[in-house]
Amino acid sequence: MDRRTLLAGGGTFLVAAALTRDAHGRGRSVPVTPEDSRFMQLAIDQAKDGDYPFGAIIVRDGKVLALGRNSTKRSHDPTAHAEMVAIRAFLEGHEPDDFKEATIYASGEPCPMCMGAILWCGFKRVVYAASIAELSTKIEQIDVRAWQIANAAPFASIEISSGLLAGNAMRLFSTEKE
Repeated sequence: MDRRTLLAGGGTFLVAAALTRDAHGRGRSVPVTPEDSRFMQLAIDQAKDGDYPFGAIIVRDGKVLALGRNSTKRSHDPTAHAEMVAIRAFLEGHEPDDFKEATIYASGEPCPMCMGAILWCGFKRVVYAASIAELSTKIEQIDVRAWQIANAAPFASIEISSGLLAGNAMRLFSTEKE
């Protein structure tokens, strides 16, 4: 099929197939574990002190190795989301390869920037509380889900657990600081 036929729409199916051929779903939904609730509550506790109520922690082998809370206002850094702060803190004492067996817990579903960073870091797993849909009722969000980002990254595989203690995370928005 030539380029003109493709541009005229005759090859739409072929183009779509070619673009998605290697983009297998790499985000795998997994159930929460008994210890996940404790770690998620720690991430939510971090969120209580954030500029916006978002918190994150990084755990490996049952140990909390880094903490993060949203600090976009105080640091004048729009990229200082809780997950990014936790990733930067983790790298202060660990090597990038150490992400491979780590789990990041986030009080909110990671935004596209954070989920991209999570994938580039090579985390084994992400667990989040409130979904993008839930968060959108309280604060502006980019309507792209974590699994959509994961499935668009054929270079990475990640386990995703969602909705754990979402109510606890969402309650923080009723007490949000001005």
